[in-house]
Amino acid sequence: MTVKKILLLSLGIVITSMTWAQTNPSSKRKDKKSEKKERINALIKMEEEGELIFNKHNIFGFKLNSDGWGMSFEKGKFITPRKTRIIQIEFNEKKHPKEEKDAGSFDFFTGNVNQYIFGKANNFYQLKGSYGQQYLIGGKSNKNGVSVSALWAGGVALGIEKPYYVDAQDRTTNEGVRVKFADIEEKLNQYTYLGASGFTVGWGEMQLNPGAHLKTALRFDYGRFNEVVSAIEAGVNVEYYSGKVQQMIKNKERNLFFNAYVSLLFGKRK
Repeated sequence: MTVKKILLLSLGIVITSMTWAQTNPSSKRKDKKSEKKERINALIKMEEEGELIFNKHNIFGFKLNSDGWGMSFEKGKFITPRKTRIIQIEFNEKKHPKEEKDAGSFDFFTGNVNQYIFGKANNFYQLKGSYGQQYLIGGKSNKNGVSVSALWAGGVALGIEKPYYVDAQDRTTNEGVRVKFADIEEKLNQYTYLGASGFTVGWGEMQLNPGAHLKTALRFDYGRFNEVVSAIEAGVNVEYYSGKVQQMIKNKERNLFFNAYVSLLFGKRK
């Protein structure tokens, strides 16, 4: 009898433990969902009454431009529930539409093909500072926290032109050399091109080109009533530089640039 009682008691403890393990996490999840729902409802009510539910935000962005790529940092100050003042810093690289990578030399040890861009004269980077405003235009009463905002921003742009170098072999002397297409425009066939010299080469010869820029965009915020920012931004941008920019040899140099972009945004509100 004693052994039977012990077995029954053990079985009861196991069943109770399994039941608790199955029901308790579910209960906790329900409690968290309920708390989140109540919190969002409270924030919506505050906003409808004209109160600020957040004071500021810090946002990082990764951009895919129609002519390159970029990254950004933004500080925002909420002025009203529908209007935010924003200050941004951006770094971008602009590609020429005629850029095409060619195969150079082959590395037998790593199996990599060293590539280069034939005819590329300069890498063109931009450092931008902006001031602007963001306006909430949709999603005010959406309990899912999704909102649509329109924004504009503009300011100064500093163009950075870095000479593009290629490692090559001179066919007349069989010597290895490092060349710029901008310097060998009339003797392109004199060299066998092995691959790009790399990002670090050419900074000592960079030229600065000041300018200005303006952009407008729509921002879709999927975490509007959360402290964590999760958004997508799509817009257009125009830039003008004081000096003409040469990106590719035998192609027209330009002062004015226009592009479209999509940006993924991540950050926090306080």
